[in-house]
Amino acid sequence: MTAGQILLLLTLIAPVAGALAAVTLSEEGDLGARVLGTAAAAVAFVASLLLFLDQSPPALIDPDPALPHGLPLAPWHEINVAWVPGLDLRFHIGVDGISYPLVVLTTLLTLLCAIYTCWRVPEPGRGRHLVALLLAIEVGIVGTFLALNLVLFFVFFEVVLLPMYAVIAIWGGERRRHAARKFVLYTLLGSVLLLVGVFTVVASAGTADLVSLTAGAGGQMARGTQLAAFVLLAIAFAVKSPLWPLHTWLPDAHTEAPTVGSVILAGVLLKMGTYGLLRVAVGVAPEGAARVAPVLGVLAVAAIIVGGLVCLAQNELKRLIAYSSVGHMGFVLLGIATLTTTGFQAALIGNVAHGIITGLLFFLVGAIKDRTHTGSLEELGGLREVAPGLSGILGYAAIASLGLPGLAGFWGEAFAVVASFQRGGPLWIVLGVLAAVGAALAAAYFLRMLRQVTHGPPSPAVARLSPAQLARAEFWSWAPLIVLALAVGLAPWLVLGLSVDPVQALVGVMGQ
Repeated sequence: MTAGQILLLLTLIAPVAGALAAVTLSEEGDLGARVLGTAAAAVAFVASLLLFLDQSPPALIDPDPALPHGLPLAPWHEINVAWVPGLDLRFHIGVDGISYPLVVLTTLLTLLCAIYTCWRVPEPGRGRHLVALLLAIEVGIVGTFLALNLVLFFVFFEVVLLPMYAVIAIWGGERRRHAARKFVLYTLLGSVLLLVGVFTVVASAGTADLVSLTAGAGGQMARGTQLAAFVLLAIAFAVKSPLWPLHTWLPDAHTEAPTVGSVILAGVLLKMGTYGLLRVAVGVAPEGAARVAPVLGVLAVAAIIVGGLVCLAQNELKRLIAYSSVGHMGFVLLGIATLTTTGFQAALIGNVAHGIITGLLFFLVGAIKDRTHTGSLEELGGLREVAPGLSGILGYAAIASLGLPGLAGFWGEAFAVVASFQRGGPLWIVLGVLAAVGAALAAAYFLRMLRQVTHGPPSPAVARLSPAQLARAEFWSWAPLIVLALAVGLAPWLVLGLSVDPVQALVGVMGQ
């Protein structure tokens, strides 16, 4: 077993071990359990970083003789062993330039949330259980990004469901159970469609291996089968992303979830949908993707415009950030829908930038609500007069999210619009123009939010705040995201440079 393969396993095993260790400790050792869980998250994060050191594909353990060699999807590190021999299922995981940034983002955000819980655990306490659930969610998300077998992908995709339900239902706000049930019902709908889509692909192509499917095995399916498979997979992933009009569970889930739940939900859980759409749906059923692309483009722009207009009317801070995610995911979908190299790159960097910036925004909104006990824009105001540090970081995150050049949010939106114009034709040019209008709407609602929250005389809720400095745990939870928002904005090649070859391979599958 190579060092890279050990690191792959470690990114999955470390959080599993940490979760098990956290829940087995007694209630008296709650803080120790949270520290132990944080240490496990740190091990997974370091292991994910080290995956970058060697990008040469290794020799497989127990390679599948049915797989051809020299395929366009060439993972840096890969494990492919028999899993359920009787059903010809294999434990096939790997990482490449498309999945690597999302794996690192997942392990980073989980670590930051674990650090945060060492300082603050929302009611009703039981911090060791909260940390264990966060680590369980990490296993599901990282496994989804690493899976190179469709059945294994489905299994990891579903692992996330129950732990996230518990996080919302136990540690959420007043309407937490309603929000948790809504999250589960929508996600179960997507899961059923995903299962049917996976069965359709495996039954038609004769393999569940994503490497073979993206190398051409998927393209051998009949045109009608490809179309059916792509529609099923696309709707399933649209629910998870969530993409308009299947987004209505998201604002409730974000509003009621605890701070760490919102950070994980917005930062990486939503990316499972857009990643699956790009890696699985487009890669496996390219002809189906080509036929449905105009519809996806229209829905993407509708999400951008509708999300922006709803944000302009929002008066609750967490719901505003939640609806902004609908618009940002619309830009990601628009990039994918163009089926071009520039569009795929826009989707990848848009995913990463949204995870960084929105994760930071939900940390900040949580800090404001914890201090003022309200998220209503009408009850907030004058934050910069009482807590200038918190106000300044909120302003930084907001302008990063609205797409200011030089910060991470700019590249995904800009590339998506450019890709739409590159695709050409009246429809795509109109979509590009409307998407640019949507970007202007984002600037309008974020500047409106800043004016109401940070400017003017302090409101009664804000005036009650003490001018104390930010807690050390808060600083360490936010600082990496603050730095990354600037680093990715100034050096987008940190993300885009990794994905050149796999993106070219995907475009090659599309025949463009």
